[in-house]
Amino acid sequence: AEGVQRIAIVTDEPWKYPSNAGFPEHVSIYHRSELQSVQTEMMQVEGVSSIIYDQTCAAEKRRRRKRGTFPDPDRRVFINELVCEGCGDCGVQSNCVAIAPKETEFGRKRQIDQSACNKDFSCLRGFCPSFVTIEGGELIKGLSRPVDAEATPFPVLPQPKQVTLDQPWAVMITGIGGTGVVTIGHLIGMAATLDGKGVAMIDMAGLSQKNGAVVTHLKLAETQDEIASIRIAAGGADVLLGCDIVTSASERILSGASRSRTHAVVNSYEVMPAQFTRDADFKLPGSQMQVQIEARTKRGATRFIDATRMATALMGDSIASNLFTLGYAWQQGLIPVSEEAINRAIELNGVAIKMNQQAFLWGRRAAQDLPAVEAVLSAGAERSEEKQKTLDDEIDRRADFLTAYQNADYAKSYRSFVDQVRTRETAVVKGSEKLARAVARYLFKLMAYKDEYEVARLYSDGSFAKSVAAKFKGEYEVRHHLAPPLLAKRDPETGHLRKQEFGPWMMQAFSILAKLKGLRGTAFDPFGRTGERQMERRLITDYRDTIALMLPGLKPANLDLAVEIASVPEDIRGYGHVKERHIVDAKTREATLLDAFKAGKSRAPVFLAAE
Repeated sequence: AEGVQRIAIVTDEPWKYPSNAGFPEHVSIYHRSELQSVQTEMMQVEGVSSIIYDQTCAAEKRRRRKRGTFPDPDRRVFINELVCEGCGDCGVQSNCVAIAPKETEFGRKRQIDQSACNKDFSCLRGFCPSFVTIEGGELIKGLSRPVDAEATPFPVLPQPKQVTLDQPWAVMITGIGGTGVVTIGHLIGMAATLDGKGVAMIDMAGLSQKNGAVVTHLKLAETQDEIASIRIAAGGADVLLGCDIVTSASERILSGASRSRTHAVVNSYEVMPAQFTRDADFKLPGSQMQVQIEARTKRGATRFIDATRMATALMGDSIASNLFTLGYAWQQGLIPVSEEAINRAIELNGVAIKMNQQAFLWGRRAAQDLPAVEAVLSAGAERSEEKQKTLDDEIDRRADFLTAYQNADYAKSYRSFVDQVRTRETAVVKGSEKLARAVARYLFKLMAYKDEYEVARLYSDGSFAKSVAAKFKGEYEVRHHLAPPLLAKRDPETGHLRKQEFGPWMMQAFSILAKLKGLRGTAFDPFGRTGERQMERRLITDYRDTIALMLPGLKPANLDLAVEIASVPEDIRGYGHVKERHIVDAKTREATLLDAFKAGKSRAPVFLAAE
């Protein structure tokens, strides 16, 4: 354009723009990973400059891939949960909602929701060795023992008594963008049309992108002339069909509900909002959201069903959860269209027909006999229910882990210290184990710091191979994304180590390196002289000293404050520069708490978020 000094085209597909494409000299092509530097550079350009960002919408990618009209890389991201530190840097780098939390015995980790992953692989930039890519093979979908909805011996489902359409029936459908919420409304609308009924709907997606709130207002009537308006007024919803509990519990949605008329069927599965990508500790108030919905809908007419868990296990794709929820509501008699019309509408939609029809059927079965469906899930999942772990169980599990980490003496020193804390706490507050439990967890966390030997062990001891085999089948190749301190180069802009991709041979290197764990902390340890490793060993000593100094002054009044101090290592996460940042924050917090303890205070000071 005339007068423009510089144009930068930023794209995740730079190969689309060959060098001989005929662009003027002031037009340059960059990969999206260079966006930050491009923005900085363009700020220095005098006169008019322009950045053109070229990327296919993530939700649109999913739609096209389902239809086979968009490239689908034969490559998937997988996380080794034992190596993961739960620092959240992967979410910061990618801002991707397919990175989901996973609660484990060793704290909150991360996992990839394969059903939601858009395969842009930006999460691999997170400074963490837990990420691998699986190339080739096939993702195992659903239960380890697949279930055929048609072949499973369930009794013939009775036809529910549907509501009568003496007046227009208002259905409010809620969910999150990119999961097919709008499709649910259109399927019901098409089914109503096939049944010869009147239907009107409006989709309120606005600027909602993947994981944003979406709501559809839908009205059904015997004839089209009976529908005077489409939008559901305040208190005018007959049914809240909640495909996402977070959206359903918002005031914007609940203002349409009424205690006198609104029935609700809500998927209780908690999908983390985008805030989780910025706050690694973010948690949803699940029970509170259910209370909010029940308080605004008809008494005894609200049902919560974990549709995502069930549909994903049965159909192998979380996208089936919305049809599952619809099936549940339909069997309750809340969606006045015929079963034949809904199945025909699914056929006419032309996408994943069999899966969607089975999801609808399984939702109906769950509404009719939930224990029977749960029994199918239990039989196919091959999992055992974990009993509530005692403190002794936790100590034994961690001591065994530390023995494998280093040796029996290392584990013995851990046990001995936790026992000292336990004895002192019991003497101060009979029956209390709060402090001992905190020390058992967080001394272990510090002692089991993930250096090169430990990362190698956690990849080569067989547990990683087993977890991959549980998710993938066929011929596949595992590639690692690492930034070895002794090999990696530093980014000239950030000064941080750059991750590199390593092939399957890395597993052999891991096997050799894991056997050298005896060198850890000795004069022959090639990694032990780095600042990071010295800092990690110092953290163990500092933690023991801090707890030992607190024990003589431990009293019932300051026990909770002592537990909070002992739990400070919860905030120390990640690798390299990410971990260093967390340590600074944790130490600042610890110093404030220790000052309060020394001053004889019984409560911790209130920490306010930085401006």
